Amino acid sequence: MKNHKDIFEVIFFARGGQGAKTTAEILAQAGTHEDKFVQAFPSFGPERSGAPTKTYLRISDHEIRTHEPVVDPDLVVVLDDTLLDSQEVAFNLDKDEFLIINTQMQEHEVREKLIQKGGKFEGKIHPIDASGISLSIIGQPRPNTVILGKFVQVSGVIKMESMIEEFRNIFEKKLGKENCDKNIQAIEKAYDTI
Repeated sequence: MKNHKDIFEVIFFARGGQGAKTTAEILAQAGTHEDKFVQAFPSFGPERSGAPTKTYLRISDHEIRTHEPVVDPDLVVVLDDTLLDSQEVAFNLDKDEFLIINTQMQEHEVREKLIQKGGKFEGKIHPIDASGISLSIIGQPRPNTVILGKFVQVSGVIKMESMIEEFRNIFEKKLGKENCDKNIQAIEKAYDTI
């Protein structure tokens, strides 16, 4: 993935409780594993579960000096497609940048919704039914886990091996080996989904 700046910046749009913060932290750990400089932090007030949230992620080969929220992302990840109705998820994304969205909609349907929301979006949209993949493989709705694979495939800023190794380090004891393996299988399926 070509990047016009030194720091690869990401915004995750989700609802409270959907695991965007965890997803950003796993990717940050994988970046650290590859000796990159990383930053991951959520932006939310006293929201209840289900309220819209934003989480920011930065990955770079150079030291990251800013601690401001991301305003010009290279990639946006949307974990809940109902957020298209209330959030400007494609704001500041240009034609060389990407939107990954957990949805059953087709690319053209997502694009139409974005256009209705205000303006045209010419960037690449990567719809993926992360909730469906999660239900079929893990047996639970965990789109935030599945989306990791799509993130690695689309962004190219982290290697799949690093991300899986970090996922295993963080979750194998918590989930048990069998459940951890199922999660990794779901991540790999998302990576292979074109």
